[in-house]
Amino acid sequence: MNVASIIEGHPPSATAIISRGVATTYGELTSQVSAIRGALNGLGIARGDRVALLCGNTLEFVVAYFACLGRGIVCVPLNPTAPAPELERELRVVSARAVVIAPSAVAGWSAVDRSHLPSLAHVIATTELAGALSYRDLLASDAAPVVDTADDDLAIMLFTSGTAGSPKAAMLSHGNLLANLGQLAQVRKLDGTDVVYGVLPLFHIFGLNVVLAYSLMRGSTIVLIERFDPMTAIETIRDRKVTLIPGAPPLWMAFEQMHDLPSDTFASVRTALTGAAKMPEHTTRALHERFGLLVTEGYGLTECSPVVTTTTDVDKATALTKIGSIGRVLPGVEVRIVDDKGDDVLQGDSGEIWVRGPNVFRGYFEDAQATARALSPDGWLRTGDIAVVDADGFLYLVDRAKDLIIVSGFNVYPAEVEEAIGEHPAIAQCAVVGVAHPHTGEAVRAYVVLKPGANLDEDALIDHCRARLARYKCPTKVLFVDRLPTGSTGKVLRRELR
Repeated sequence: MNVASIIEGHPPSATAIISRGVATTYGELTSQVSAIRGALNGLGIARGDRVALLCGNTLEFVVAYFACLGRGIVCVPLNPTAPAPELERELRVVSARAVVIAPSAVAGWSAVDRSHLPSLAHVIATTELAGALSYRDLLASDAAPVVDTADDDLAIMLFTSGTAGSPKAAMLSHGNLLANLGQLAQVRKLDGTDVVYGVLPLFHIFGLNVVLAYSLMRGSTIVLIERFDPMTAIETIRDRKVTLIPGAPPLWMAFEQMHDLPSDTFASVRTALTGAAKMPEHTTRALHERFGLLVTEGYGLTECSPVVTTTTDVDKATALTKIGSIGRVLPGVEVRIVDDKGDDVLQGDSGEIWVRGPNVFRGYFEDAQATARALSPDGWLRTGDIAVVDADGFLYLVDRAKDLIIVSGFNVYPAEVEEAIGEHPAIAQCAVVGVAHPHTGEAVRAYVVLKPGANLDEDALIDHCRARLARYKCPTKVLFVDRLPTGSTGKVLRRELR
C-alpha cells in the first residue's frame, strides 16, 4: 500500500485541512493532490527521485507531500527557515531533483548557490519567485493515479542527528510509516469528529506522521498553525473546538505560565499529548490541577517513524500515578533495556533502549558506517537513550548515552554546532553542551578558546552561527575560556562543562 492512499475514502464534503483560516475538504484535497501528481509526472520527475519541501505548516505542504508519495517519489521535508548553507548542504546530500518553496523559505533559498546543486532541475514556488515554476499553475495539470508501492520502497528522508554523529538523512519506507500508523490505531482512537491542533512542524517526524498522516488516515480535521503564539493558540482551540492537542513540552510550559486563563479553557480537548523532549512533571501536574487536562507523554525517534511508547491508552487514574513516565510499548514494537554488553538488565535497573519492529527505519542515506552503528545485525535500533522499566511495564527516561541536545523537541548535535563555530577565523577551540532552559527544555551553550591576539564578542559569534545554522541550533550563551577540560586522550570532557 502507498502511504498516499490514506487520504482517500473519506466523505468528500468533510473538512480535512484548515490553513490560514481557509477550509479544504477531503474531496478538494484529493483533487489537488491528484493534479500535482500529474504535474510531477509531466515534469519528468521519476519514481525514486528526491523532492524537497520548504513549505512549513501549509496546505501546499500537505498536497505536495502526498503527491510525491503517490508517484513513488521520495519526499524530503526540510526546515523552511533554515539558513542557506544548511539548505544547500542537505539538498546536495540527497541529490534533490526538485524543490517546492513557500514564502517563509524564500529568504534562505535566495542565498543558496544553485551551482552547487547539479541534480536540481525544477524549483516550484507557492509564491512569486523569479525563475521558479508556479505551484498554482501546476494545479491545472491532468490528474494522475496513485502508484503501487512495496513495503520496502523508500517514502521519505528526514535529517536527524541519529544515535551518534552529525545530522544525516534517515530513510523511512512506506512500510515503516504505515506500520507506525497501524500501531497507533490500536491505542489512539480518532474519527471524523476530532479537530487536531497542528502546530508541530511538518518537517519533523512527530508532526509529519503522528499529527498529519494519522489524523488524515482517521478522517479528522487538522488546523494547521505556521507559528505558535500562546494567546492566539488559546483562541484557536476555543473557536475551532479542538479535541486533540499534540505539542512539545515548550507549548505546554507556555500554557502553564498563562495565569489568567479560565478553568474551562480546554473544555473541548479530549486528548493532550507531548513528546520529542522530556516533559517537566510540575507542568503536567499544574495543567491537571488548573484545567483538569491530563497531558500524556510518549517517546519516539525519527528512526522509528516515530512512536515507540505512549501513555494515551491508559485510564486517567493510572496515568496520574505514572506522571513522568514515557508510557508502555506500542503493540507490534519490541523494546529491550540493555547494559553495556548488550545483555538485558534486571527490572528496575537502567539500560539503553533498543527497539525493533516494522516501523524501524532502513538506515541512513549513503552512510553504511552510521547505519551499522545504529542497527544491530538482527535489526535492533540502539537509541542511545537510557531508561528503567517498572513492574507495570512503564518506561522512565533517566539519561541520554550520547551528547545530543534537545531544544524545543528538536535534535541538536554538538559536532555540527562546533563545526560552524570553528569556521570563524578567531576560534582556536570550542565545545558545545546542552543546559537546562525554562522554556525550551534545553539550550545550546558554547565554550570558546580564542586564538592568541584575537578579539571576538558573544553577539558576533552568535550572529556567525545564525548565518550557518537553523536558529534553534545556535548558542544562546557563549563563554570565553582559557582552555577546555580534556581527558588523557585529549578528548574534550563535555560532562565537566555541564
